[in-house]
Amino acid sequence: MFKKIDLVFLAGGKGTRIKKYLNGDPKPLVKINNISFIEILLRYYSKYITGDIYILAGYRGWKIKKKYNNKYFNFCKVKVIVEKKLLGTGGAIFNLKRKIKNDFVLINADTFFPINLQKFVNLSNKKKLVNIALTNKKYYSSNKKLINLQLKNKIISNSNKNTKYMNGGIYFIKKKLLKINKQKVFSWENYLNNNLINNNQVGGLFFSNIFIDIGTPNKLKLSGKTLNNFFFRPAIILDRDNTINIDKGYTYKKKDLRFKPKILKYLKYLSNKDYFKFIVTNQAGIAKGLFKIQDFINFQQFLKKKLIKKNIFIDDVMFCPYHPNAKIKKYKKNSDLRKPGILMIKQLEKFWKFNKSKSLVVGDSVLDEKMAKRSSIRFLYIDKLLKKI
Repeated sequence: MFKKIDLVFLAGGKGTRIKKYLNGDPKPLVKINNISFIEILLRYYSKYITGDIYILAGYRGWKIKKKYNNKYFNFCKVKVIVEKKLLGTGGAIFNLKRKIKNDFVLINADTFFPINLQKFVNLSNKKKLVNIALTNKKYYSSNKKLINLQLKNKIISNSNKNTKYMNGGIYFIKKKLLKINKQKVFSWENYLNNNLINNNQVGGLFFSNIFIDIGTPNKLKLSGKTLNNFFFRPAIILDRDNTINIDKGYTYKKKDLRFKPKILKYLKYLSNKDYFKFIVTNQAGIAKGLFKIQDFINFQQFLKKKLIKKNIFIDDVMFCPYHPNAKIKKYKKNSDLRKPGILMIKQLEKFWKFNKSKSLVVGDSVLDEKMAKRSSIRFLYIDKLLKKI
């Protein structure tokens, strides 16, 4: 069942133990494989949500705000909130009560625990205000208070015994919780442990996914290789118009969305195979003044919601607004971003580091085929593919 949720990152850390790797930046901006860690989180988790993304920044938070505020990740807008005075992790979260619109998933911005957020929300204990995604305790955690956790009937409790469960740093929180606590400066972990878990108010689920903690130099060094191994999988790179949706000729209105017959079945098949699913699309209508970028974003948000309801998650979308015969001056140019150029593929490859040799481009035109050939990726026409389904 689809649920609209917001996404919140706790990103106030100094990173004292990894200071020499930060170059004066706050902890969430530490680079792994030349990409800021917070951007890895933004790109990965944003496919699961249709609400807004909030980054709660503290130490040198202006640097995070400068880089990410008002940016979009998978068509979710990022809002960076920098503390004017230190509120503690709990105070920063509860300060959202007048800003956030929906129930939300809270994620620590110094760990990577790649779970399906929609699955986590849908299977969580609905009677509890907070649910925690638990990981295996074999992964190191500096949080000693929430390491020996007991899970029974989707209810979390503390245990004096040595258990296998550990807090995975991902929480599903009902918005109404923010109206309960009256403290202004406090620790989220202490509040969670002393006020919620000890009073039997926290649910949870266990996930066996990988878990990356960047809190120490050794863990940080290992994280690059672990992430590369995790991302190295086949990708299906899809055109949009006349491949996913029926082409209405510059499709940008919600009312014009009609899925290509059998495409949803194919996309579900890909989800079961754990392939990356990317969209690369020329959008010359923007350059020609037929619609605006915001119209494109609105349509993509609508498309994304429809797909999420079917448990289909598109990992990333690349689009080209440029055209050599553009009416809008700023979009008038020859760009390798535009198919059959390969810049959209290169941008996907730079971040996702997918397995090109086992990947596939799917489209409806010669432009798609040429892009695939120039990228050294196998190509298949959509109609030919769907005939086999």
